Amino acid sequence: MANGNSVSLVGNITRDPELRFTNTGQATASFGLAVNRRWQNRQTQEWEEATSFFDVVCWREMAENVAESLSRGARVIVTGRLEQRSWETPDGDKRSKVEVVADEIGPSIRWATAQVTKNERRGPNQGGGSNQAGGANAPESGGGPSPSPSPASGGNAGEAAGYGYSEEPF
Repeated sequence: MANGNSVSLVGNITRDPELRFTNTGQATASFGLAVNRRWQNRQTQEWEEATSFFDVVCWREMAENVAESLSRGARVIVTGRLEQRSWETPDGDKRSKVEVVADEIGPSIRWATAQVTKNERRGPNQGGGSNQAGGANAPESGGGPSPSPSPASGGNAGEAAGYGYSEEPF
């Protein structure tokens, strides 16, 4: 994101991600994010707090992964860009809204643990889980976080995390 329009947020999901599909079958998910800020007032020595609310939008495989993996209350890290959307209501009123279009979303492990499972790669004609996406608009690879059972049950930890013997985890 070399254009100077980048944002990183850490907060809690305020509503379950809503998964939708465009007319061309492209997945999109949106959810609310609450970001809390806490500081000590230097004059009163009291702690003060403010909360900002953001709408987050993600596309394609990330949208499907978010809808499957995340829910209200989850603490996440979002990086992306700000985008303003404008429209006109049926009454003729003009409206606009600034949203965060996500490039990456991941669980915050500051106060929690997480298990990440790598998705299988998808071919150019394979869409998401709903088989509504596909064709020229479908990306060639997937990947992203989603919860999975603990690999502590035995076997190679790399294999349990979705990595082959010849593939490095990072």
